[in-house]
Amino acid sequence: MKIGVIDYGMGNLFSVEQALKRLDCDVVVSSDVQQLAKTDGLILPGVGAFPDAMKRLAETGLDRFIQEQVKAKKPLLGICLGMQLLFEESDEVTPTKGFGFFKGKIVRFSGETANGEQYRVPHMGWNTLDFQSIPKWLEGKGLPENRFVYFVHSFYGTNTEPQQLVATANYFDVKVPGVVQGGNVCGMQFHPEKSGNFGVFLLRQWLQGVGVSTC
Repeated sequence: MKIGVIDYGMGNLFSVEQALKRLDCDVVVSSDVQQLAKTDGLILPGVGAFPDAMKRLAETGLDRFIQEQVKAKKPLLGICLGMQLLFEESDEVTPTKGFGFFKGKIVRFSGETANGEQYRVPHMGWNTLDFQSIPKWLEGKGLPENRFVYFVHSFYGTNTEPQQLVATANYFDVKVPGVVQGGNVCGMQFHPEKSGNFGVFLLRQWLQGVGVSTC
């Protein structure tokens, strides 16, 4: 079994690759659709701005490839910006269409609560995930008590479909979608590869759900 990490020039590829290797996963990091097509599951990482990312994916033809692979029921995991790209649209920099695998829009944290309290943007650091539902790859696994994960982002998903929402994290008066799942597509707003034991746990369970044997 093999996992393909999609390289479109805007991902934190090294940390994701190393995390997968530590789980004894066979990994290929590539922008070559022929190589990626031979994998059993795909990971879409991402660091940077939403419109730049969608432009790069379109220029390389990886946007069409991802659509085709999802339609063919191949598992896909989006991480951080990679998760946001899976939503319908974003207003970062300029209104931009996303893949639309998840309902909702990506918007910027306002930096101010409804009561006028100021807060820091980006949302950066450790936060707890509150689970609203359990996807198939977590069924019967027993969640650890410590559910802290590491976030670094200034934009987040809004107007999400309740049936696609797996876990959230509270940041002042914002309920941030932390994990979303729809069919064979999953998204994690945080960085599981940088989130200690619980991040490793989540990544391992997703890989096992794909059918990848890990330690």
